[in-house]
Amino acid sequence: MSRAFIKEDSQPEEQPPKPLRSVLPEGSPNYVTPAGAKRMRAELESLTAQRGGVERIRELTRILDSVVVLDPPTEDLDSVRFGATVSVRSLPNGETVRYRIVGVDETDIARRHISWVSPIAMALLSAATGDCVRAKLPSGERELEILDVTYETD
Repeated sequence: MSRAFIKEDSQPEEQPPKPLRSVLPEGSPNYVTPAGAKRMRAELESLTAQRGGVERIRELTRILDSVVVLDPPTEDLDSVRFGATVSVRSLPNGETVRYRIVGVDETDIARRHISWVSPIAMALLSAATGDCVRAKLPSGERELEILDVTYETD
């Protein structure tokens, strides 16, 4: 039969690809921000109430059973720690970018929420406002100047 006689809508739609999850190093705690834990619990409650998304319910249950919720620091707020939102300037081109350092299960590249085990986060952690750090990326090394560090209080 010719493709001209096949109704296109009858073909199953391709599912969008699942976002790739950052890999948590073996033996490392599964850190998550308070906001991330809250979002995942709300999603789990919603899916459970709707009686749908069995695979996602299992995944969220597994994640929430393993997380360690880290509250934002209360002192040394100029230093980059887990949960920080960091504004950086890429040197020498001057491009300014804002990242939030979160847990592997909260990673959302579109929102610039990066995993604490990512190369950029690893370079930023423990540095402070005004410091310059070098991030080793697959595309090459990048120098970043830390402009600002803030923490959300949830």
